[in-house]
Amino acid sequence: MKLKQAKQSVVFGADRVTLEQVISIASGASRAELSNQADYRNKLERGVQLLSKLLREDGVVYGVTTGYGDSCTVPVSLDLVEELPLHLTRFHGCGLGRHLTEEAAFATIACRLASLSLGYSGVRPELLQQLVDLLNHRIAPAIPEEGSVGASGDLTPMSYVAAALVGEREVYFEGKLVSAASALKSVGLKPLTLHPKEALAIMNGTTVMTALGCLAYARAEYLSRLVSRLTALASIALQGNSNHFDEKLFTLKPHRGQQQIAKWIREDLNHHQKPRNSDRLQDRYSIRCTPHVVGVLRDALPWMRESLENELNSVNDNPIIDGEEGRVLHGGHFYGGHVAFVMDSLKNCVANLADLMDRQLALLVDTKFNNGLPSNLSGAEGARGAINHGFKAVQIGVSAWTAEALKNTMPASVFSRSTECHNQDKVSMGTIAARDCLRVLELTEQVAAAHLLALSQALRLRVKRSSLEESELSVAVRTFLHEVSVDFPLVVEDRPLEAELRRTVEKIRRRSWALYD
Repeated sequence: MKLKQAKQSVVFGADRVTLEQVISIASGASRAELSNQADYRNKLERGVQLLSKLLREDGVVYGVTTGYGDSCTVPVSLDLVEELPLHLTRFHGCGLGRHLTEEAAFATIACRLASLSLGYSGVRPELLQQLVDLLNHRIAPAIPEEGSVGASGDLTPMSYVAAALVGEREVYFEGKLVSAASALKSVGLKPLTLHPKEALAIMNGTTVMTALGCLAYARAEYLSRLVSRLTALASIALQGNSNHFDEKLFTLKPHRGQQQIAKWIREDLNHHQKPRNSDRLQDRYSIRCTPHVVGVLRDALPWMRESLENELNSVNDNPIIDGEEGRVLHGGHFYGGHVAFVMDSLKNCVANLADLMDRQLALLVDTKFNNGLPSNLSGAEGARGAINHGFKAVQIGVSAWTAEALKNTMPASVFSRSTECHNQDKVSMGTIAARDCLRVLELTEQVAAAHLLALSQALRLRVKRSSLEESELSVAVRTFLHEVSVDFPLVVEDRPLEAELRRTVEKIRRRSWALYD
């Protein structure tokens, strides 16, 4: 089967892998390659040879000549060593819950490939190439979300990746859920026979949580931009005071992220050319303090990126096979504490964005606070106004989504559980934290979609009622509103908005609008 060529390649085994590269592979915009440099291939081979040497010499290696976890004291005879890897994949095939999205599954494979391709896991180039082939042929293992405590790594979910390599269980391929064996066969690949240590190398690591973290980071970064744009629109719709975002004001509290948010809003409001004053000396906090709310996320993103990319480019399985010095190192690099902390922190920051937008929307629909906009932003006029309710129910929905997002901010990492005969007696819960974070993102994107449509309605009503001239708006804001209005007609007579909300959520998730430089 001929592969469809993507726009660019990410070469594993060469340079550090970035979040953006993982996301690009996951979306199908990039293809994966394994470095063919001779020095690199020799490095991989030295790790494989070290394991073979230890087996010949009856060396004791965890997970190779012993059982797993608390069973590390149980020796495995040499005549059973070759069977041990397959058993590891099979007894961990007990995940439950929904399947990860295909995008998340591909991000997971890319993250595992990044770690194993560093050359300290004792795996053969053939295994790395099989991972590359899964990515490039778009064969996504069907990975259940639930079953990992995030130390000894993501063992259960990663067993589904290992199973796909050997032609077992199910995968998503060409839009269908099919057997892994049939998907491999259809693209001309053969099931892999796992060698000693290889199943453990695939499964034992911080892979799923890191993959979900990469996807979450990109969505959160985009939301920080979108909320800035929506706040500018809310300030205009509410006839707010642009002086709240004055450059001088923000030189006096020098958090860089906060300053960035203020700058974006200031530019959207045309504050440099024409400061916008209000009858109110001070707008309510949900408008005036937006840079202080969203700025926390902006200032946190750099260290979150550093932690995620360090994890992405780490050797995080156990044991580590150092073919260079001929050593086997037993440790705990599978522990996902850094990712857990990032995800717990990120979901907190993102939920605050939902709360902020919820408060802004509450002002927009309420005639006590919206400075002359119609009740619930209804576009109906005259007698028809009595039976039309505009965005009333949408605002209730936003309140529900926000409440659920806030509820999910409880940190998962503090809920460590002792498991596996008290061998795994302190665990990270990083994968649960990452899943929580994605749920908070999903809810916040729903809030943003509703707020965006409401703001589009509000501003068009202002123009329609001659309390706003389109020429007053910045070019960026005018362009943005036009793009939104193309497939969102003004709500005059009540209509179900679910389909339009869903389309808008998807556009937000796919980062469809270019926001700021």
